[in-house]
Amino acid sequence: MQGADETTVREAIASGDPLPGTGGFAGVVDDSLARDVLGRYPLFVESDAQSGPLPRSAWSADPTDLDDPDPFPAGHVRDEGGTREVWTLPNPDPFADRETAVDAVRDAVERSVDAVDTDGLAIAFSGGVDSALLAARLDAPLYVAGFPDSHDVEAARSAADLLDRDLRVVELTHEAIERAVPEIAAATGRTNAMAVQIALPLYLTAERVAADGFDRLALGQGADELFGGYAKVAKAPNDPRVDADTVRGAQREVLATLPDQLTRDVLALRAAGVEPVTPLLHDRVVSAALRLDDAMLVDGETRKWALRRAARDSLPEAVATRDKKAAQYGSLAARELDRLARQAGYKRRMDDHVTRYVESLVE
Repeated sequence: MQGADETTVREAIASGDPLPGTGGFAGVVDDSLARDVLGRYPLFVESDAQSGPLPRSAWSADPTDLDDPDPFPAGHVRDEGGTREVWTLPNPDPFADRETAVDAVRDAVERSVDAVDTDGLAIAFSGGVDSALLAARLDAPLYVAGFPDSHDVEAARSAADLLDRDLRVVELTHEAIERAVPEIAAATGRTNAMAVQIALPLYLTAERVAADGFDRLALGQGADELFGGYAKVAKAPNDPRVDADTVRGAQREVLATLPDQLTRDVLALRAAGVEPVTPLLHDRVVSAALRLDDAMLVDGETRKWALRRAARDSLPEAVATRDKKAAQYGSLAARELDRLARQAGYKRRMDDHVTRYVESLVE
């Protein structure tokens, strides 16, 4: 069982508690296959596996171990009775007031971050509020990946200065991208442009971290989904990218994408030689985030309002309030992968030209 002890998982199955105080889990307990409600650990089964208990050869945390792997669904258990959904995210009433909400978020975040063991740990640091919370409270080296003129490198340097921390820069190059793309595809089983673009800065950061002697990488993953960090969430119901008619509804909609996203990221990071550490995805943080109403998630133009307010005890105001770009854009990995595709003859007029380029590198 990855991520949690068997007793905790066994009790969560019996009670149906979707947030039993863990950072996620996946694996076997009492001959039953189980994966937590947010899919924080990857798990796969053979697509043609028969009903009933699975032999050890028919499931794995690594899809390359299997002949034809299918993701095991988050929130589900498979036992002799078949595969069934045991956990769904709760829908609690919002906090009564904003002060209570901020206090609860602060307590959950600080307890979760402070509990991280720093032995062998490095931190993926972009200069935004999510990774800065880790940097401010954990004694571990900071790493940022990007091309020399990228937003992430500049933002990470300025935030590191404000926190009085040293920063190690992983300078991306076209050669590194061309080498890493087929390795990412092999590890994740994905060649679509967006998946590879997102994984590139993570993978190349993790490679450097591993080469420097660290085997664990702390990331601020989950904060955007939990706390209203996406523009499409902030603009609900007027953004066609979400179906929800409230910000809180859009929050839950994007949370449903986490199992797929986290599977990609965990597999890429493990292939590069490190184990991800994601304290902002701990159950206690998830529980607090699910009790935020629309205005606690997005207040006017301020996304992640409650998290930013809670972060003020740990961070300078300029860091707590800073906006940042998604890693694939902030690092310029997406732009430069597109440039390489066009240089290789895959022009933008072609349908999905970057994916076609990625597939050519894999071939």
